[in-house]
Amino acid sequence: MCFGIVRMGDNALNDFRHIPRKRFGQHWLHDQDILDQIVKAAELNSEDCVLEVGPGKGALTEKLIESQAKFIQAIELDRDLVFGLKKRFHRQNKFSLREGDVLSVPLEAENGLIINKVVANIPYNITGPLLKRLIGELRKAPENSFETLVLLMQKEVAQRLVALPGSSDFSALSVRIQLLAKCQHVCDVPSKCFQPAPKVDSKVVMIKPFVSSEPDFYEIGNFLEKLLKHAFSGRRKKLRNTIGSFVTPNDQIKEFFACRGISLDKRPQEISPSNWFALAKALKETCVIKNGSSQSK
Repeated sequence: MCFGIVRMGDNALNDFRHIPRKRFGQHWLHDQDILDQIVKAAELNSEDCVLEVGPGKGALTEKLIESQAKFIQAIELDRDLVFGLKKRFHRQNKFSLREGDVLSVPLEAENGLIINKVVANIPYNITGPLLKRLIGELRKAPENSFETLVLLMQKEVAQRLVALPGSSDFSALSVRIQLLAKCQHVCDVPSKCFQPAPKVDSKVVMIKPFVSSEPDFYEIGNFLEKLLKHAFSGRRKKLRNTIGSFVTPNDQIKEFFACRGISLDKRPQEISPSNWFALAKALKETCVIKNGSSQSK
């Protein structure tokens, strides 16, 4: 369950009484400008079918229904909110609500239409697993293929998604997500925009997943996951020490670094996602992993 959202001044919503539950991380977004920016970023047209995660009290749901989108499929965990949402939107034939945990229930539309966009306010405690389910992992393709995702999440996490190499926010998460999708900042969301206000600020980001043309992408990605975990566990260490403690390097690897202009004195957060992937591919093909499992030479 993600942040619930409330539209201030809406009589239907004011009649929808519900005390926010801490275990679900419920905070009602009441800033109309932010809600409008979220919908605008999704660039909805008459062919779009939208998945909304955690509709809460339905303020964003209402704006999605009023948009040009063809259909809105929502998923809500809180059964009390499900009751209120069904009561509020029961006459909307372009809206359907599924009760359940977004990490486990089907993400398809109940009427059989293909969902191509996601609009979601992500709860802080499931951000990681939800991102994996929505856009996949380096070692595993996603269950569904979405064209665009507009997500509101904790600002600290969002900044990692859009961070550039060399910045203090650039991390293993930055590499993973940026190899899977293009990430773009939409707007900041101060905590005062919610009721009750959370302890941290949020940010809205737009994510457009890539379609990989690399035939061994997930096989290399599986190796890269291990490499990133090893490398970023020592962010202060230089690559010559990071790589040297993970594999037995050879002349081909040294040539790889030289050809790409990458100094072995750089640190993990200074290497671009594309160079991390290329490095993982080169290491996997030419080196011996020091835990004893050999790669082809």
